Amino acid sequence: MALTETTEYDKIEIVTVHKHVQVRKANVIKKDGAELTRTYFRYTLVPGILDGAGSYIDTDLSAEPAEVSAICNAVWTDDVKAAWKAKLIADKPSE
Repeated sequence: MALTETTEYDKIEIVTVHKHVQVRKANVIKKDGAELTRTYFRYTLVPGILDGAGSYIDTDLSAEPAEVSAICNAVWTDDVKAAWKAKLIADKPSE
């Protein structure tokens, strides 16, 4: 009886005008090759954030699988990042 656990990134979607990337990750447990369970986890990646000082920081993709990183790098053009940064600045509450 061999139990194995694998992770699959089975759905990657680009949503919103600012090209947010939604990722669905599936954790799959198999016994002797037959799937026992599959659980899903979703998360969203945005092109960047504003730090506490108001500086724009690109999203770090180093922990993402190659496929997710490649999609983010393809859709997050300089124009997309500039528009997202402008929105973040416009939405920032005044102090």
